[in-house]
Amino acid sequence: MPDSTATGASPTPRPTTATSAELAATGTGAACDAALASWLAASGVCPSPRAPMAIALSAGADSTALLLAARRRWAGEVVALHVNHGLQAAAAAFEDRAQQLARDLDVPLQVERLALTVASGESPEEVARQARYRALARMAGERGAAAVLLGHQADDQAETVMLALGRGAGLPGLAAMAPVFRRHGVHFGRPLLALRGQSLRQWLHDEGVAFAEDPSNADPSLTRNRIRQELMPAWERCFPAFRETVARTARHAAQAQALLEELARADLQATGEPPSIQALQGLSRPRQANALRCWIQAEAGRGPSTAQLETLLDMVQRCRTRGHDIRLKVAGGWIVRDGGRLRWTPPL
Repeated sequence: MPDSTATGASPTPRPTTATSAELAATGTGAACDAALASWLAASGVCPSPRAPMAIALSAGADSTALLLAARRRWAGEVVALHVNHGLQAAAAAFEDRAQQLARDLDVPLQVERLALTVASGESPEEVARQARYRALARMAGERGAAAVLLGHQADDQAETVMLALGRGAGLPGLAAMAPVFRRHGVHFGRPLLALRGQSLRQWLHDEGVAFAEDPSNADPSLTRNRIRQELMPAWERCFPAFRETVARTARHAAQAQALLEELARADLQATGEPPSIQALQGLSRPRQANALRCWIQAEAGRGPSTAQLETLLDMVQRCRTRGHDIRLKVAGGWIVRDGGRLRWTPPL
């Protein structure tokens, strides 16, 4: 399930990896190997028998291709990790396929089965995604893995950018999925972001390697599927190389976001932590917004909504006397005035 580098992930400068144009000059198998080599050189991660490369194996086409390529590059230094959410009727079939693939490739496989509870109003997909990262991080820690590699590819990246555009996302959303990031204390990577899903499927077919089909990918009620089935073909007719150009947009957004985060850290160092209201008032409104967004993200584990941030900025601007109070529900907790400073308090 594609996702951006989201809540709880530590920002990591994006490495420069091979582009789809550079990889297209070779066959898919060689392109996968080149993508792994490029990602490895850019990330600085170094697998070994004692610190193997872990592959998040759903048993779908993309993760299967990733495992096959990783097994050929790092024989004896690869482990596969499978998370069974139990949320789909096909979950058992996916686990069976993962078990068989691991046996066929002679790769150690660790499976974690989850019993998830989805509360009213929660997205099952988001609950499963967050639980999957936690499970992958736990298993990677137990194995002493150098990193966990994910099978997201160029089509996933393009879909993520389009989804972000449709939702009116800012730079973090447009930056889409990072090739390297940290979550729960573990390095994660996406080395296949320059390769198309169809080429990976064709390679598996040519190699005679079976994979599981995710029935949810055909569900027209999911926005991502409608983007894949309706919007992307139209874009490709107008802009045949749109995957590469969209990926370039994501890289530009990531670079700009990194600069904003650097500016926010400098401003927060000047305002103090928790930030001084008076010091914040000395910044321009855009810089206040940037600093407060970064501070809330660090405190709460997720950022504020646009409406919450605008309300907070108005409160900060009006807070000119000792008796002026600030109390606002933000990111699941509360931002309150504490003397001359702002403070975020978690929910009770």
